[in-house]
Amino acid sequence: MKQFPAVAILGARQVGKTTLAKQIAASQKKPSLYLDLENPLDVRKLADPYTFLSGHKDKCIIIDEVQTIPSLFAVLRSIIDEDRRNGRFILLGSASPQLVKGVSESLAGRIAYRELSPVSFIELPEKISRDKHWLRGGFPQPLLAKTDKAASEWMSSFVRSYVERDLGFLFGVELTSNIIRRVLSMLSHVNGNVWNAEMMARSLGITAPTVNRYIDFLEGAFLVHRLPAFYANTRKRLVKAPKVYIRDSGLLHQLSDLSNMLSLKGHPVVGSSWEGYIVEQVKQLKPAGTDLYYYRTQAGAECDIVIAKGVHPVACAEIKLNNAPNISKGNYQSIADLKTKKNFVVVPDIAEYKTKEGIVICNIETFLTKYLPKL
Repeated sequence: MKQFPAVAILGARQVGKTTLAKQIAASQKKPSLYLDLENPLDVRKLADPYTFLSGHKDKCIIIDEVQTIPSLFAVLRSIIDEDRRNGRFILLGSASPQLVKGVSESLAGRIAYRELSPVSFIELPEKISRDKHWLRGGFPQPLLAKTDKAASEWMSSFVRSYVERDLGFLFGVELTSNIIRRVLSMLSHVNGNVWNAEMMARSLGITAPTVNRYIDFLEGAFLVHRLPAFYANTRKRLVKAPKVYIRDSGLLHQLSDLSNMLSLKGHPVVGSSWEGYIVEQVKQLKPAGTDLYYYRTQAGAECDIVIAKGVHPVACAEIKLNNAPNISKGNYQSIADLKTKKNFVVVPDIAEYKTKEGIVICNIETFLTKYLPKL
């Protein structure tokens, strides 16, 4: 806000964007104005947006669910160009701007985008355990619920209201709620697998382009993450399709009908759930200038996470739910292919140690707080 006239805070609904924006505005020396574009009264105020917003140039203006009126972006561009003072607007959105129909006016150079992710592992208060965070996910409401049942009921309502009804409205398109629900249900079964649109399309009775379109919208609503494959400069035959994860573990468990740790640990989804949980934490906390990939060859060499700077891999991390992990031949081969000097196996609980090959075996907390920031 000290550098740009406008800041956009993006993220899934109910993640805490409005709360954060109001706290930021309250810390400013100037007064603030809050507008919710899903409130008809506030929408009416913006019947003539240029006149209304220009009349409050002395305030920090928060505009919630800004993607619902795409034409506002053009107006904001004009208003900002007339008065380039920084910190004038905080825009909140539940949809990726690239996918919002009608957002053609660029605010490049005038706006900074920041994603607000669900609560991460290192943000947890002491009273919330890692297992509770893994089970319930990072949305504040279910995470802070008094019982697992209450958390499950909140997430069930979230799926019905947001995913099945509001998703099409977010992007200004018509989406079939029944198909969205089935796509998400299918994703919960193939969470962490290499993406195969043709296979899913056959299962759903729709076309592969339609399936990919739905995945685009789910990713644009910050619910799904596609982890790309790393293309090394090698003659080996590589798997090039992305892996797909449901980002919030609580949402994954709701779709899999898992409401407590006992049922989770005895369910076939537990391995992919743990992998997706770690991938999401690393995604949120990775150092600036790095990107995440996975690596797999047709011959069986594989690595769950490759952290790269540009085209240069700097670290490999394999994810295991077992505290006494066996490092496979495929893991060793991927390290040899990628020539990474920093290599890890991330497990739930043990104290860190090194193998004779120099691979660090460590728990999630050690990896996220000690090693990841230095990559």
